[in-house]
Amino acid sequence: MAGTVANRRAERRSQPVQGAVLVVDDEADIRELLELSLVRMGLAVECAGSVSAAKQLLQSGRYDLCLTDMRLPDGDGVELVRFIGTQFADLPVAVITAFGSTENAVAALKAGAFDYLTKPLSLDQLRALVKSALSLPQQPAAAKAGEHELLGSSPGIEQVRLMIEKLARSQAPVYITGESGSGKELAARLIHKKGARRDKAFVPVNCGAIPENLMESEFFGYKKGAFTGAESDRDGFFQAANAGTLFLDEVADLPLAMQVKLLRAIQEKHVRKVGATAEDSVDVRIICATHQNLASCVESGKFRQDLYYRLAVIELRMPPLRECREDIPVLADAILRRLSRPDGERSVRLSEAAKKVLAGYDFPGNTRELENTLERAVALAASDEIQPEDLQLAPATLVSAEPAGTSARWPLQEYLDRVEKEVILEALEKTRFNRTAAAKLLGITFRALRYRMERLGIR
Repeated sequence: MAGTVANRRAERRSQPVQGAVLVVDDEADIRELLELSLVRMGLAVECAGSVSAAKQLLQSGRYDLCLTDMRLPDGDGVELVRFIGTQFADLPVAVITAFGSTENAVAALKAGAFDYLTKPLSLDQLRALVKSALSLPQQPAAAKAGEHELLGSSPGIEQVRLMIEKLARSQAPVYITGESGSGKELAARLIHKKGARRDKAFVPVNCGAIPENLMESEFFGYKKGAFTGAESDRDGFFQAANAGTLFLDEVADLPLAMQVKLLRAIQEKHVRKVGATAEDSVDVRIICATHQNLASCVESGKFRQDLYYRLAVIELRMPPLRECREDIPVLADAILRRLSRPDGERSVRLSEAAKKVLAGYDFPGNTRELENTLERAVALAASDEIQPEDLQLAPATLVSAEPAGTSARWPLQEYLDRVEKEVILEALEKTRFNRTAAAKLLGITFRALRYRMERLGIR
């Protein structure tokens, strides 16, 4: 044993130190295994066998990562996660849990853990976790020119901005809720961009736009000859997002059979291609979103409860635009700048009357509807100043002091057009504006959909 320790110390001295890790575990053999593996990665390692010993080391030293077992003699890993979150907010903590103890892993992630490992430890997963933790930016990254960013200063948007910064420093699954057009994918992209996986792939997937019979091959890939038309090996979404982020939009639309396979892939961190006998190891962060109430889907039996608990570890709510009315001018200015001609020959602006109309509108389609409205107005405006009539907003959806009643249902044609437009926009949203898929979802021909879009002014 003494020789082993001496060898480990000599190995530590012979390698350049790339960071410091605190290992907390009451089992000496686990501590030794972790220390040896981390030293070989060029890291300095300190070990503690209890929560109290770890707290003392934290007060006297500086670390880049803490690895802690879930069960300790004088407490548990969640207690240490909370302590570090309060006293050392920039220090990522990963917990080590027993195999199959999903509840412990979820509890640790909700308490603020960066990630978790399960016993028996996989050295490949350990190396991937450590690499991600040490890749965390030391300060919030500024948005580069041309990149999307979260605009506005309303309380709702400020809260979202703070949550994004916190979630970027974790590997916990995130469940983003919000109405259609409220910016759920933008939030997911910002979490990815500001986190340790920012240099890897961000793979967005619209779960509602994939035919059920193709889901397994799309998510996990397939081997040559697995089925008719499989002429070569092909990676799926999980392989494409390996070491990066997989964004599952409209996750509530996944069929139950696919939910079982997705749950296993998330828990085991392994996937099997269609037609393959061996599994591929994958390291993917999952962010999901839906405009539906996922908890209600669980109650109705449409969505698996176990998958819900794995996906909805941390919830991020995107507020609708009507709750952030003070941000409309900022958003409108940014959209108009983007819509202006690149050569600078035409710079379009809103008249004061048009600004008042926008401020009083409810925007059921949220920011996406604002963008579509302004794009249409730019095309229709007779001058460089957009007037209220150029916006073509439906009067029935203006905020009014009068209670909504049966008068909102007529004139009949306006009411029917409004309903039809909402349904078509929802179908287009579900299919990421793939009109062929939207027509199929609506049960009409592509030609009929194109006619309705032209008649209703949908671009």
